[in-house]
Amino acid sequence: MEILILFGCLVVFLVLSIPIGISLGLATAITLAATSDIPLIMIAQNAFAALDSFPLLAIPFFMLAGSLMSYGGISKRLVTLAEALVGFIVGGLAMVTVMACMFFAAISGSGPATVSAIGSFMIPAMKEKAYDQDFAAALAATAGSIGVIIPPSIPFVIYGVVSGASVGEMFISGIVPGILIGLSLMLTSYFVAKKKGYPKSESRPRVWPAFKDAFWALLVPIIILGGIYGGIFTPTEAAVVASVYALLVGRFIYKELDFKSIYASFKDASLVNGATTFMIGLSMSFASYLAMEQVPMKIGSWLLGISSNPAVIMLCINILLLIIGCFVDNISSMIILTPILLPVVTKLGIDPIHFGLVMTVALAIGFVTPPYGANLFVASAVSGVNMVKISRAVVPLIIVMILCLMLFTYVPATSMGLVRLLR
Repeated sequence: MEILILFGCLVVFLVLSIPIGISLGLATAITLAATSDIPLIMIAQNAFAALDSFPLLAIPFFMLAGSLMSYGGISKRLVTLAEALVGFIVGGLAMVTVMACMFFAAISGSGPATVSAIGSFMIPAMKEKAYDQDFAAALAATAGSIGVIIPPSIPFVIYGVVSGASVGEMFISGIVPGILIGLSLMLTSYFVAKKKGYPKSESRPRVWPAFKDAFWALLVPIIILGGIYGGIFTPTEAAVVASVYALLVGRFIYKELDFKSIYASFKDASLVNGATTFMIGLSMSFASYLAMEQVPMKIGSWLLGISSNPAVIMLCINILLLIIGCFVDNISSMIILTPILLPVVTKLGIDPIHFGLVMTVALAIGFVTPPYGANLFVASAVSGVNMVKISRAVVPLIIVMILCLMLFTYVPATSMGLVRLLR
C-alpha cells in the first residue's frame, strides 16, 4: 500500500509538471503522513545528511569549470581544432560537432552544458552549409550526451557517492565508451551526409596552429585524470583545480574572461547547482524511504524471479532505464535507482563500476528521448527548431546510442579494460 501511494503521488506530480525535486519530497511527505508515525522532519534530516558529503562538492566546481571555459573562449578553440582534424571529410561539419562535443565533454561533465557550448556555434554553421536544421539540432543534442560519459562526469560522481564505488575508477571506465560513442556518431554522420549530399568544408584550419591555440584547453582532462591517478588530489579537489585553471586560462592566456563574464559564469553555475543540490537532497530522502520499506529487496527478488541469467537481467534493467530516462532527470534517476538495482547486479557477479557505466550510458540516452530530454530542449532553444522536428530527426541517432549501450553491457572489457589495467 505504501509503495502504491509513494509512486502514485510521484507520477501525478510529474504529470502536473511539478519540478522533480519537489515531486520527490512531496511524495515522500504524503506517504509518511498517511502510512506511518515517522515525523516529517526525517525528510529534512536525510536531505541534509546526504548533502553533507565531500565528494558531492565536485559537482558545483565541475559546473563552474564548464561555465568558465564556455565564457572564456575555450569552446571556440575546441571547435576550430576539431574542424582542422575532420572538417575536410564528407559531412565534416557534422563530424566537427561530434568531436568538439567529445573535447568539451572532457572538460564540463554535463550533457546540457556541452550542447549549449558547442551547439551555439555548430548548429548555425551547419544550417549555413545547407545541412537540414532538424538533423543539425538532433546531432548536437545527441553528441552532447557524451558530456556525462567521457570524464569528468557529474553522474559518475553521483553514482560513486550513492554506491560507494570509486569516483576515480568511474572516470576511467568512461574513457573508451565515450570515444566509441563519438566515433559511432561520426560514422553515422558520414553516411547521412553521403546520402543527403551534405558538402565538405570549403576551408580548413591548419592543424598545428589550431592545436597550439587549443593546447591549454586540452590540458584539462590530463590534469584532472593525471592528478587523481597520480595521487596528487581527489576527484573533488580535481574539480576545484579545474575551476581555478579555467579562470586563469580564460583571464590571462586567452584573455576573453572579463569581470562581467566571470560574474555570469559564477551566476550560471550557482543557479544550476542550487536546483541540482535541492533535487539531490530530496532524492536521497526518497531513496531512504525506499530502503526503509525494503523496496530494493522486493524488486531484486522480482527480477531474479524472472531469470537468474545475468544477460537477461541486464537486458531487463536496460529497458527499464531507457523508459525511465524518457520521463525522469538523469541525476534523480541515478540516485533513486542505484540503491534498488545495484544489489541485484552484484548478486549476479557484475562489477559495480561496470554497472555504473552501463547505467550512466542508458540514462544519458534519456537526454535525447522525448518528452523529458534535456538536451532536446537546449538544442531547440539554441537552433530555434521545433521540438517535434528534432525528436523525429534524432531517432536514428538514438538507435546508434542503444547499439553502443548493448556493446558496453555485454562486452565489459570496453569499460573495465582500463580500470583493471590501472587497479
